[in-house]
Amino acid sequence: MTKSYRHGQILNLIRIQPTRTQEELAHALHRVGIEVTQVTLSRDIRELGLVKGQQGYREPERAAPPTEEPGNLKRALEEFVRDVKTAQNIVIIKTAPGNAQPVAVALDREGWPEIIGTLAGDDTVFAATPDARQAVRAKEKLLALLR
Repeated sequence: MTKSYRHGQILNLIRIQPTRTQEELAHALHRVGIEVTQVTLSRDIRELGLVKGQQGYREPERAAPPTEEPGNLKRALEEFVRDVKTAQNIVIIKTAPGNAQPVAVALDREGWPEIIGTLAGDDTVFAATPDARQAVRAKEKLLALLR
């Protein structure tokens, strides 16, 4: 098990469930097959820059309250997106040529729970969701930002 993989799993866990203590985080990691010592977990938390708030551990950019200014995703969608469709559990986002990557990066940074990950080509972004219902929800959220 690599440190990078462990870091990714820690981030996934704190995104999907409130985790208030290192002990809770260690138990959650154990449930996904990762054994970790308290010392290693403390180092991982420090290296990831996690902050501890009232709801538990969060990534630094998630710890700050959202600002009123439109986010990068809204700007990227307005500037580059030409169409949004779903196919089973995939949201397909068509962009102007050469602009799929900035849309995928902006979408990844939003950290939407409906989106597991993105893959960008030249003019198309595939956004994977856990199921078809989540794909429809993500599509609706994207279209709402375009309105």
